[in-house]
Amino acid sequence: HCSQIQTSSLQGDDNIQSMLVGTVMRKIKSRTWKKQRYFKLQDDCMTIWYKSKKAGNATSTFSVSDVEAVREGHQSEVLLSIADEFPPERCFTLVFRSRRGNLDLVAESAEEAQSWIRGMRKLIENLENMGEREKLDQWIGDWFRKADKNNDGRMNFREVRDLLKMMNVDMNEHHAHRLFTMADKSQSGTLEDDEFVLFYKMLTQREDVLRVFQEYSGDGQKLSQNDLEDFLREEQLEGSDTQQHAKQLIERYEPSDTAKLLNAMTFDGFLMYLGSTEGSIFNPRRRGVYQDMSQPLCHYFISSSHNTYLMEDQLRGQSSVEGYIRALNRGCRCVEVDCWDGANGEPIVYHGHTLTSKILFKDVVSAVGKYAFKVSEYPVILSIENHCGVEQQRVMAQHLNHILGDKLLKSTLDGKAPIRLPSPEDLKGKILVKAKKIGGLEESFNGTAEDSLTGDNDHAERLFDRSTLYLPLPQSRRSPVFSFSSPTWFLGNSNVLVSCLFMPQKSKQRLSKELSDCVVYCKSVHFSSFKHSRIHSKFYEVASFTESKARKQLREAGAEFVHHNSRQLTRVYPSGFRTDSSNFNPQEMWNVGCQIVALNFQTAGEGMDLNDGLFSQNGHCGYVLKPSFMREAEKRFDPEIPQKLDGYKPVTLSIQVISGQQLPKVNIKEDSIVDPLVRVEIHGVPMDNAKQETRYIENNGFNPVWYDTLRFTIHAPGLAVVRFVVEDYDKTSKNDFVGQYTLPFSCMQQGYRHIHLLSRDGTVIPPSSLFVHIRIAGLE
Repeated sequence: HCSQIQTSSLQGDDNIQSMLVGTVMRKIKSRTWKKQRYFKLQDDCMTIWYKSKKAGNATSTFSVSDVEAVREGHQSEVLLSIADEFPPERCFTLVFRSRRGNLDLVAESAEEAQSWIRGMRKLIENLENMGEREKLDQWIGDWFRKADKNNDGRMNFREVRDLLKMMNVDMNEHHAHRLFTMADKSQSGTLEDDEFVLFYKMLTQREDVLRVFQEYSGDGQKLSQNDLEDFLREEQLEGSDTQQHAKQLIERYEPSDTAKLLNAMTFDGFLMYLGSTEGSIFNPRRRGVYQDMSQPLCHYFISSSHNTYLMEDQLRGQSSVEGYIRALNRGCRCVEVDCWDGANGEPIVYHGHTLTSKILFKDVVSAVGKYAFKVSEYPVILSIENHCGVEQQRVMAQHLNHILGDKLLKSTLDGKAPIRLPSPEDLKGKILVKAKKIGGLEESFNGTAEDSLTGDNDHAERLFDRSTLYLPLPQSRRSPVFSFSSPTWFLGNSNVLVSCLFMPQKSKQRLSKELSDCVVYCKSVHFSSFKHSRIHSKFYEVASFTESKARKQLREAGAEFVHHNSRQLTRVYPSGFRTDSSNFNPQEMWNVGCQIVALNFQTAGEGMDLNDGLFSQNGHCGYVLKPSFMREAEKRFDPEIPQKLDGYKPVTLSIQVISGQQLPKVNIKEDSIVDPLVRVEIHGVPMDNAKQETRYIENNGFNPVWYDTLRFTIHAPGLAVVRFVVEDYDKTSKNDFVGQYTLPFSCMQQGYRHIHLLSRDGTVIPPSSLFVHIRIAGLE
């Protein structure tokens, strides 16, 4: 039943068989919206089709490749809201990649639910295990089925021509017809499934790769092992053990057994290698955790999210626990929780004073506890914006302790007063709370904190009460002498003249000891100046800056900022004016060593591309070690003048953009074809920021060829991030975005490489790619 591309492992699977027959399930959108739908797996074993039970209603489909995970039971807010109506064993959630909403379903029985849960997981696993060639065949097959309007499994020339338009190919009709006739082996005037695959392969003949292959091939037919070693050494600049590597590549990518016996690689094998992860621009040795994880937390960039509970904009958007799950599943290690007093004594999370919806604090803590360490075992920081009264703060502390249990870090690691921050390695599997704290970390060790906090003394629970000024009085009795709410001059009995400003938005806030005790290494403090911090601040204190305040500091005192961040953590978050949840460019903040640069994960674009790019290395674990010149306090690195650094070594990067393959369509309009251009952007210290573009190629998104070379000088390679953007050129309006790929400069491989493009959402769009040649030279 399943298409020939699907492996035999699906053939005898009972769950898949029952999905192919189809099932009636309830699609749930809210407590009140619960509608029956008929769901069925299509024969291609790749597409799920569903329609309303009422005749005449439109049908919908989605691809199995769009589904990231299947969650059993009541694991979404929607299903939790109807938990009293349907038992968990009949419920499940399909979670989609990118930013598409989840699909919450209730089956008629627990057995039917299990059939779909297991079947979907099998299909997802099957897709993940496919090789590059199978994926390409799968992709071609999908297009064939889309275009085969009368479902007879064959296509005439007119249908093929229309399909080429859909696939972003605008080609000479005569040339297309010639290839069509060659592929029509059965001479029936139509192409069947496998004939179409042949036609497609002739159409996509890679002249650019053939040129390279023939340059290194002794006989123009194959690469001997020696030929391949020469290629790896001279082009790919692989110095060590090329002999061993050439052997492995032949073993891994050569489809012909005959060639394998000769220790040789055919053109097909060469193409497979160049299209694989090893042939990609990203160095495979940088994929796993390769950095030293035993340095203090402040020596790492930490993937961080802002207003994590929001799924859309800052004013009316939906708040959702899903925001936390998605961020954590993307490797985010610092999430934000905005807490306010809620009804029935239960604290709530939402964007205060706006119309965004509200969720329970305890539901957020449960989601964080459950998903914190699914993709990374390194610590998660809960950044708490606390607007609650003392009573509900006590409830927050109870939830944190009760729900997180041993995962919550409640005391310093060795029970002694520390002198520096622990490392990600030390804190594996731990959740840290970042919030205000009564007193410091030291008091917990010398017993002073306990005394001052006993009883119901009003002051014991008041934290840095910013609206009240305390003056020293005799008998060390402390009492509020002057209140900011009436700006006046006051002459105290110690003859000190005090001048004060009115600060209406800083209201008194009392802090519960229980919540304060949950804060260990991340005490939120107000920032006054770098000089003040140098003298007074403690390594466990974290200051937060809005992007504009951070920008002011980095322009006026970049080197000071770097120095400050070599010993303590700093959080930077988007300005309150970004009501659309847009993002600033995080690179500016990384340039001065800010670790917790919080972005709106729900918003696609350059900011998130750079964040995904930086954190794509080191096992996607959410921590990236800062360059050594930012960790050593005595180095005095200034991002404005990188050439002053000891061991300053600029490099030149030259990128020849050779060709593009199967770029996705931008406009759904039938007759529009992409006019692609490639822009390469360097993001780094101010001197390194640069953008260059290739020419645009008219009417060819299918196999455009450029051979354009772009050159850059990079002064601080340790901080640079490189972004490749493909756009559809438009002379009358703004170019349309086609795809992008971003990676740290330090993770680039040299030589002939493919760049596998990502969509605006950061998800893969197979088989779209760019083919490039990379050279990096040190400027001596």
